[in-house]
Amino acid sequence: MTDAALSAAPARALRRRRSPFMRKAFPYLLIAPAVVYLLAITLYPGIFALWRSFYAGRFQLNYVGFEQYIALFRDEAFWHSLSNTLIIGGLTLTIEFAIALGLAALVYRDPLVKGWRIIFLLPMLFMPSAVAFLWKLLFNDGRVISDLLMRVGLADSNIDFMGSTWAARSVLIVTDVWQWTPFLFIIFVAALQGQDREIEEAARLDGARWRQVFFSISLPMMRPVIAIALVLRGIDILTMFASPHIITQGAPAGDTETLSYFIYRTGFKSFEFGYASAASVIVLILTIALAQLFVRRFFRSGRD
Repeated sequence: MTDAALSAAPARALRRRRSPFMRKAFPYLLIAPAVVYLLAITLYPGIFALWRSFYAGRFQLNYVGFEQYIALFRDEAFWHSLSNTLIIGGLTLTIEFAIALGLAALVYRDPLVKGWRIIFLLPMLFMPSAVAFLWKLLFNDGRVISDLLMRVGLADSNIDFMGSTWAARSVLIVTDVWQWTPFLFIIFVAALQGQDREIEEAARLDGARWRQVFFSISLPMMRPVIAIALVLRGIDILTMFASPHIITQGAPAGDTETLSYFIYRTGFKSFEFGYASAASVIVLILTIALAQLFVRRFFRSGRD
């Protein structure tokens, strides 16, 4: 008997000794610690927030039922923060999608992209708070952007980006686009590189141009990947907090206050924890609903 056969014999004997139940349960046992950890940091806080939303008060809790939800739907500040989130998030996601898809379509067959993908991910490696402080310095505190615009003749004086609604929103959009466009870009590049080259070559042999190949063949095949990528980014944008908190703090006049910053201000500045919990539950429901609607309405499944 060879050495390989001798070394494989104990492994075969171990497999024979395992019961059918253990063989089926073993993979689940391996991932059980991770599942327990994720449930502890996601499920428990969610259940606690739902429970806390039915109680008012800071130290002595009083059961109020759905009163805080009713007050929330009558709160103009809540609706204003919701509209800000949808406006800023919609513009941000659109710009990120357009830039990432355009760059991916141009370079996905370039060998340099395959070997140096990590370079495209560098903005994502920085902490969101650090990125927010950087862009706050460039736009507001250090006035670097204003100085550059004056040097090239596009501005006559320093620009107060926090004094205008759309200027302040633009700062948040630029900050998020700079950091998170690589996330969509690397997903789109991987999706394009994973497609069968023979399909593209067959289309080119039939006389199809690059634009026709991409929009008629490659892009439809990417629909499931695009759907998942946009849903992930959309969820992250709906919970945008670091940039509004560090750069604008809701200025001017609350026009850059997002839902997450509204919850933070309500819970940790006004100490209305039940009210903030009710807003958190609404954000969770809104996120799930928009994600389901987006996937079902705007993208077909990969089986179509």
